[in-house]
Amino acid sequence: MSVAYAQRARKILCIGRNYVDHIKELNNVKPSSPFFFLKPSSSILLPNEGPMLAPKGVIVHYEVELALIMGKTLKNLDPAKFGKKEAIDAIDGYALAVDMTARNIQDEAKKKGLPWSIGKGFDTFLPLSHYIPKSQIPDPHNVNLHLELNGEKRQNDSTGLMIFDIPKILTTMSSIMTIQPGDLILTGTPKGVGSVRPGDKITAGLSVNGKEIEEGKIAFIVEEKPGPYEFKTKI
Repeated sequence: MSVAYAQRARKILCIGRNYVDHIKELNNVKPSSPFFFLKPSSSILLPNEGPMLAPKGVIVHYEVELALIMGKTLKNLDPAKFGKKEAIDAIDGYALAVDMTARNIQDEAKKKGLPWSIGKGFDTFLPLSHYIPKSQIPDPHNVNLHLELNGEKRQNDSTGLMIFDIPKILTTMSSIMTIQPGDLILTGTPKGVGSVRPGDKITAGLSVNGKEIEEGKIAFIVEEKPGPYEFKTKI
């Protein structure tokens, strides 16, 4: 199993609000077109690399997602000519990702109209699986994602529920910034997000037609982040 793909990522682009029930559970508004944010490569946590670190004073939420590992340069794509076949051809492989979010920091920033990069960018805030070959996922719109907290299933849904499919995601992104080989694109999380605390254990995985993909398994524990940072409500 390989994790070398993670070192090649120049950008990590993440689609927000791409599952209806997840939008509802956070009382958000359904977007009319895809929007995305960036996570730093320093947030990556590879398998067996250690715990996910929860900063002091922070409500940390898990969000399981299918990640695309891009294999081609994409720029200013024409939506009329870029369909499902072209999208899959542009993907090198896949990974499972858990997008960790500092929810109270994000919410406070949103209230004040401030950027919320901090809420997504702490070290270890992007646990990733091993590389998943394309042959293991013939159709990225037909993958079941699941996540367990301390052995209890919390997320369990199909990527077929995405509001914006992968061709739409890629054409939108490519009209704004060039997608480069090695870039990681997270496609959104289904319902069931929730908080974690030090001492918790997260497991996650994905399956295709009922068959679990070994390379997609993730397991990590949560510990308190060392260092001076502590969130004290005000930004």
